[in-house]
Amino acid sequence: MSNNLFSNIQLTGQELSNRMVMAPLTRNRAPEGIANALMAEYYGQRASAGLIITEGTQISQQAVGYPATAGIYNQEQIEGWKLTTNAVHEKGGSIFAQLWHCGRVSHPDFHGGELPVAPSAIQPAGDAFTYEGLKPFVKPRALDTSEIPAIIEQYRHAAVCAVEAGFDGVEIHAANGYLIDQFIRDGSNQRTDAYGGSLENRSRLLMEIVTAVGNEIGFDKTGVRLSPINTFNDISDSDPQSTFNFVTTNLASLGLAYLHIVEVDMTGASSSNVDMQQIRDRFDGLYIGNGGYDKPRGNSSIAENRADLVAFGIPFLANPDLPARFQADAPLNEADQSTFYGGDEHGYTDYPFLEIA
Repeated sequence: MSNNLFSNIQLTGQELSNRMVMAPLTRNRAPEGIANALMAEYYGQRASAGLIITEGTQISQQAVGYPATAGIYNQEQIEGWKLTTNAVHEKGGSIFAQLWHCGRVSHPDFHGGELPVAPSAIQPAGDAFTYEGLKPFVKPRALDTSEIPAIIEQYRHAAVCAVEAGFDGVEIHAANGYLIDQFIRDGSNQRTDAYGGSLENRSRLLMEIVTAVGNEIGFDKTGVRLSPINTFNDISDSDPQSTFNFVTTNLASLGLAYLHIVEVDMTGASSSNVDMQQIRDRFDGLYIGNGGYDKPRGNSSIAENRADLVAFGIPFLANPDLPARFQADAPLNEADQSTFYGGDEHGYTDYPFLEIA
């Protein structure tokens, strides 16, 4: 019998009840930068997912790039996240914290007027979301080589904090045009030191972060997210196939919990520039596919070994009981885009559950 979305699977020594992953979704419901009871209710409602990956969670104050997003680097934040991990675990779920540094797509408003940091001083096109609305991205400050060990230490420390908060593991966010992705891509990295130029150098920061986190909490509790074709946040690479084949090959030997690949652009489009199967074939651990999946495509991808688990974003946002709805072939709630970012319980914890007669 072939596997499908509803098959059990082992992750970090735990048996997940299904292969449906709740994708990380920024919702901007932490006005003090601390996870709260409303967030715990939201994640607890969705604990029937085989695995939940939280919204991006800042590893330091320097990492902040959006309003009302939670951190995971001090004791008050740890205590806030315990509300969420307890809510999910009480319902038998598993949850990873996504570790996040926004890099150049932040704004001085979040940093007391100081410039955001990046691999190179290249201003991205587009706008930052600030407490005062949209403001154009600024030209960032290039990190000095001597500053990079502190960034790596922030990731290690955040992973320790995540474990103390009760998370089952962490996902290192190396996708979607944020700091690590900015180092990986040659469109945003023009450094001439050990962190720029060659593929080995551009992926060095990621590898050093993964090594530091894995050595601290266990590589089997450490996942990585990549987005080979995503152009979000004005990110680009001259040869994404070679770049991400190289990165994946290096990650494959570490015994990670999983590799999470955003297989589409933020627009939902695929690309002929990258063959995702080449990336899948280079990683011998658990592979999470992400990008416009529905039930039939998710089932076929797992049955045909193109993915081990499948991540769903907006469907989980609007359907807290998505696995039950998929199993029953029930209709899905429609997501209210006007409530995606910021606000209260409306469009957050008030989506209805399936009524079972």
